[in-house]
Amino acid sequence: MGSLVPARLLFVVLALLLLIAIWLSLALGPLNLALGDSLAAAFRLLGAPIERAGLEQAELVLAQIRLPRTLLGCAAGAVLALCGVAMQGLFRNPLADPGLVGVSSGAALGAAVAIVGATFVPGLPLIWEPYLLSAFAFIGGLGVTLLVYRLGRRDGQTHVATMLLSGIALTALAGAVVGLFTYLADDRTLRSLTFWNLGSLNGASYARLWPLLLITIAVAFWLPQRAKALNALLLGESEARHLGFDVERIKRELVVCTALGVGAAVAAAGLIGFVGLVVPHLMRLLVGPDHRLLLPASALAGASLLLLADVAARLVIAPAELPIGIVTALLGAPFFLYLLLRERV
Repeated sequence: MGSLVPARLLFVVLALLLLIAIWLSLALGPLNLALGDSLAAAFRLLGAPIERAGLEQAELVLAQIRLPRTLLGCAAGAVLALCGVAMQGLFRNPLADPGLVGVSSGAALGAAVAIVGATFVPGLPLIWEPYLLSAFAFIGGLGVTLLVYRLGRRDGQTHVATMLLSGIALTALAGAVVGLFTYLADDRTLRSLTFWNLGSLNGASYARLWPLLLITIAVAFWLPQRAKALNALLLGESEARHLGFDVERIKRELVVCTALGVGAAVAAAGLIGFVGLVVPHLMRLLVGPDHRLLLPASALAGASLLLLADVAARLVIAPAELPIGIVTALLGAPFFLYLLLRERV
């Protein structure tokens, strides 16, 4: 299937959409800033010599709260979408999701260990809790994914079907252990665990942003270099081998790349579903299956979608805030059902 939209036009539209999403994310929230003030304050933060009265409050809100949150949303949305493309290419199935290899469930397990375990460590400084949570979530996601990959190896080859079934089994096991931790948690810990499992950008900070941003840049740099290999995999593993690609190495790299990207996103923002499923599929409908176009288009669209979902999460029940995972699920679940029904026609 070819592109339904000229690639150059699509990338212009996606870039404009991302700029608008960034602008709205900087301006809107429990404390709404005038769109003009937020834009002027953003340029002042970038060093522009803008002299305008009354920008001090807007500049402070942007620098301390909105800017790290917006950058975190951009990075998380982009890397989740890129990893979704990688998994759909690996499994040769447009309905595949990064969670299939167990990275999300592993990260949830790691976070549960950190949240509940902190209650059994008296005297733990509160300042360390966010860092321990991110570290445990990242290690859990990476560990479960590597275990899934190891179980999928046989006779020196990676069997995608076995890896998929292993991912489903370990996801169920991790979910059971998280349920056990939920049962053991007290009221305060239960609230933290539940809110984290639903996903949120509310805890954004520069300390939490930089690890995710570095991994997102690395994934965004590496995956496009494997675009031709992903295109070859669409033809089948045997055909890709005949075209000269080291299929086993490519599969191993895709799994590790997904574990790093999704693990970092989940560690920074909690469990956010459907971005890695909906965005790549929608972009594939617009630009076609060529990964040279699909990967950058998905990154732009994923960042925009997560930022707009975060803006909606802030405004729907303001001054309270919805978990962003609820918003993405409300958007993604109907789209997923539509895809299933479309496949049946």
